[in-house]
Amino acid sequence: MLHELHIRNLGVIEEATAEFSTGLSVVTGETGAGKTMVVSSLRLLSGHRADPSRVRNGADKASVEGIFSTDSAAVAELVEEVGGYSDEGEVIASRTVNATGRSRAHLAGKTVAAGVLGEFAGHVITIHGQNDQLRLLDPVRQLAALDDYAGLGEKVATYQARRAEWLRLAKDLQRRMEARRDLALESETLQRAVEAIDEIDPQPGEDVEVKAQIKRLQAADDIRAGLQRAQAALDGMDGMVAGDDFGDSEGASSLVSQAANELSSLTDMEGEGGNLSELADRLSEVGVLLADISSEVGQALLDVPDPDELDGLLQRQTQLRELRKYAVDVDGALAWREQARQRLESMDVSDEALQKLQDQVASAQDAARNVAEELSKARVRASKRFSKAVTEEIRGLHMSAEIRVDVRRASEKPDDLGLHGIDEVEFQLVQGGNVNPLAGSASGGELSRVMLALEVVLAAGTDGGRTMVFDEVDAGVGGKAAVEIGRRLAKLAVDNQVIVVTHLPQVAAFGDAHVYVAKATSADSVTSSVRTLDEAERVEELSRMLAGLESETGRAHAEELMEMATEAKAALRA
Repeated sequence: MLHELHIRNLGVIEEATAEFSTGLSVVTGETGAGKTMVVSSLRLLSGHRADPSRVRNGADKASVEGIFSTDSAAVAELVEEVGGYSDEGEVIASRTVNATGRSRAHLAGKTVAAGVLGEFAGHVITIHGQNDQLRLLDPVRQLAALDDYAGLGEKVATYQARRAEWLRLAKDLQRRMEARRDLALESETLQRAVEAIDEIDPQPGEDVEVKAQIKRLQAADDIRAGLQRAQAALDGMDGMVAGDDFGDSEGASSLVSQAANELSSLTDMEGEGGNLSELADRLSEVGVLLADISSEVGQALLDVPDPDELDGLLQRQTQLRELRKYAVDVDGALAWREQARQRLESMDVSDEALQKLQDQVASAQDAARNVAEELSKARVRASKRFSKAVTEEIRGLHMSAEIRVDVRRASEKPDDLGLHGIDEVEFQLVQGGNVNPLAGSASGGELSRVMLALEVVLAAGTDGGRTMVFDEVDAGVGGKAAVEIGRRLAKLAVDNQVIVVTHLPQVAAFGDAHVYVAKATSADSVTSSVRTLDEAERVEELSRMLAGLESETGRAHAEELMEMATEAKAALRA
């Protein structure tokens, strides 16, 4: 719900704050006081176009801020998406409009696009004004109203998903048929490339591994010679094998072993307190370590690759380099091949592939048509109940007429599956035995009452909790019909927050809160203020609305009107 609305420099309002209650809030004021600025403010917070002409004369910008509370999961997700902050479901939305025409929007403390405000408002607020009444005449909106009443939202979504899949497949088939020759040439080129890569059969990372192996093979002789010299130094080898540097000398292992034996033989001669035995043991450990190292050096010699393998690896490297026409390395070429295979699958223009796709198109079309038929039958069934419910409401608003909902096929062609199905809907007004489209036969006052009747009927099937704004829904209405409009607005307000801008005291009397827009005129400007009236002030305002001036008779009539409205609201909420 909307808790508070702050307006600055918008129209004739210099600065004002309006507070709204749960239930029904009415907004009244003198002609030209700026009552509709409340609705204009909410339209700005709903992401509507910012009109710089609305900025107050002499001001550089206008601003509007609204404080909303909602437990909508969609709103919470939207606030999280924009990185904003909400306090226990309370969200602040604001909009500024410069006199130059530029505007800026904020949601939950973050700057956002006006469209994001529109998405937010779509979950929490619905605005009905004169333009919205005209949109009621749009056949698409009439169809949407019937679907809402019948609870067909999921069925419509299923149909649209099936239709989208059918259109996607049909577009693919058409593309393949039209570009069959070009696709065949592209397919042949891709197929040859894939076969060339398959023939080389590269393995992931193989180019890097082959390069490393080649580097080792090219240094194999030097590595082998170095390992042999190391082994000669450890074990002693024939100088002709290990090199002249070692001659026929003994290796380090043998010399360490001799040294250990010499020390061991001296331990008996040393007597107490000597450490020759310890030194002998340490030399023995060194001998064992040298033996282990010698063994590992010998294994390393065995692992040195055979230089004869180099030619094969160089040839393999040349093959792998051919893949550079597809990517910079082997892994890139493998990824390109996978993409090419997927592309080949999507562009198969063989007779078999085209026939398979044609079958898929027909199957998808049948699936969409079946859902459309189910949707159509459900709409026809619901239209009778909907017509009866709306007719009862408008007659309660003292409108001697009947509303009929005509559901008919939009086209005789079976392949015509529109965005909303195979139906078109027309709301018809029956008066005096004449049946005419609502669009061409209803006056402004009648449209207001039909729209209110629709809202009452549609609201009956929801959980409520929305903010509904009506801008002069009572235009062209008076007398008993005005009282019934007030009663129905109060009925809507049982489960929703309703804000109505009105000039009729019969409607204003039903308000749970009364917001008054006062006008102050000076020689060079008009300034309006907004405040919430207490009970005594409400009586005075209703008296003014009834008689155009305050009088004892008008006050008595106002009190009587408020007492009637209070009793009616109590009955609605019982």
